[in-house]
Amino acid sequence: MYETYFNLRVKPFELVPDPSFIFLSRAHKKAITYLDYGITERAGFILLTGDVGSGKTTLIRNLLNNHSDRIVLAKLFNTSVNSEQLLAMINDDFGLSTQGKDKISLLRDLNEFLVQQFASGKQPVLIIDEAQNLTAELLEEVRMLSNLETANSKLLQIILAGQPELRTILAAPELLQLRQRISINCNLGALSRAETERYIMHRLEVAGNVSAVKFEPETFDLIYHHSRGIPRLINIICDFLMLSAFAEETLQITPEMTREVIDDMDFENHFWAVTSPEGVHPKPTPQPEVLPFQQQSLHELLSAILSRIDSLETDIKQKPSIIADKKVSNDYLAKLHDSIESNRAYTDEHLRELGDKLADVVKKVERETAIVEQYEPAKTGIIRRLLGNNQ
Repeated sequence: MYETYFNLRVKPFELVPDPSFIFLSRAHKKAITYLDYGITERAGFILLTGDVGSGKTTLIRNLLNNHSDRIVLAKLFNTSVNSEQLLAMINDDFGLSTQGKDKISLLRDLNEFLVQQFASGKQPVLIIDEAQNLTAELLEEVRMLSNLETANSKLLQIILAGQPELRTILAAPELLQLRQRISINCNLGALSRAETERYIMHRLEVAGNVSAVKFEPETFDLIYHHSRGIPRLINIICDFLMLSAFAEETLQITPEMTREVIDDMDFENHFWAVTSPEGVHPKPTPQPEVLPFQQQSLHELLSAILSRIDSLETDIKQKPSIIADKKVSNDYLAKLHDSIESNRAYTDEHLRELGDKLADVVKKVERETAIVEQYEPAKTGIIRRLLGNNQ
């Protein structure tokens, strides 16, 4: 719709995974190196996790494109099936007949197909997306498929892709054998603030015009704050920003325009709220983590020190002989002094440590607060004006 106006070859912020737009952040570079090694070495199971919209599918498609000359691919996206349906879907995607065949026949056909592909120098790869929806029983069925092998090589490469909770599922005791067969294990994290800016400019460049619009610096802060570095959400915000700039006949993306778009989209509620049995509650924004030193709070630590001093004083009261014997008394008091000094030094050290951490938290909160305070919803947003609704 707006490509001609901005002199772009294609839309830069489409949601469809497109390997040509792949942006290699630090986490993506690491993941693609691991995955490429796993495919090249036929490393059996590969595990790839990441939040929704983090770029897992784009990464996998880019990887497979680089090995397309020898890979035979099957993709499984519907994971709400039973074991026989799972096997039938795998065979069907490999192009095998499944009509009227039971599980034993399906397994035999799959094994014969894999042997044929291996003999011809091809490498069958099975991608199971949204694998966190598989039951433990189905994951065990998938593990059994890895038993299809020659004397020195796996016949089937399996990539398990899913959201971070997949790791929790795989930690179950009954899936120990599957965990032990996962040779390559990587997770895609969100983009940083700096990576978010580079990601946006990268997509504009790939689309044909890196100077299509000018983003004011604060705009990148707002986009990062509300997307939390998730590429899909960055795309959604930026696509609407391009549409808004087109409607306003401008090449400038301002913070004010960004706030209007985010408000019109009801972004926080629409993309970050989660539903619970009690109703809809917004997902809390991740806060900087303040770890208790040595697993103790300040109150607990000071209470422990006071308790220790009380205990030592009680010992003195309960042992009159200590007081009667001046030498013993001096020795005991010296030990008491050393103990108090030791605890005081220990406390001072960790109080300084806690102070440093709190200072870092305050700085981060101040930065976040500065962004939030600038976010004041407009009475009439750009998208509402585009749709002709000025209510």
